[in-house]
Amino acid sequence: MRFPKSGLYAITKTEDKTTDQVISDVSEAIKGGIKVLQYRDKQPADAIYLAGALKELCKTHNIPLIINDDIKLAKHIGADGVHIGKDDGQISYAREILGLQAIIGVSCYDSVEQAVLAQNLAADYVAFGRFFSSSSKPQAAIAHISSLQQAKTIINIPIVAIGGILPDNGAELLDAGADLLAVIGGVFNTTPYQSTLAYQALFK
Repeated sequence: MRFPKSGLYAITKTEDKTTDQVISDVSEAIKGGIKVLQYRDKQPADAIYLAGALKELCKTHNIPLIINDDIKLAKHIGADGVHIGKDDGQISYAREILGLQAIIGVSCYDSVEQAVLAQNLAADYVAFGRFFSSSSKPQAAIAHISSLQQAKTIINIPIVAIGGILPDNGAELLDAGADLLAVIGGVFNTTPYQSTLAYQALFK
């Protein structure tokens, strides 16, 4: 499974939801046109079951499933890749465990230098953010539009923007150099199908 060059990157919202509801929400978001899904769950009750179910759902629709933080879980369920932050292990370790075909994404926050390093270590995409106020990551450091603009001139792998992104502010990030928009609450706080459709106009 290849990482998409553009589009909506949905990240699961699991708080106060049953596993069946999470699966249903993701199914609706897939119908709405997401291009990639990340399974993110900070307090999982049954991560192996839920991640495995999401893997099968994504596989059916030819959408990559990325696991947040957990390289061992990604390996266990045969996910398409993993997303790691600065404290989540080295890119080389993830590559060793998951193999050459795995998708490896790296959080670079507001650091273009970190994005260049990730690219040099054969990451498949880099992520910048947060750009706007975010209920999912309220304490995350602010990233700047200028970082996207600079990264676009020297980064040759897809650039993902994250953090408080809505249909009415996402265009600014795409214009600055983001290729994909990563969204949690904007998709999964209300009706995922309709919410996902609202983002699609940004990519046309």
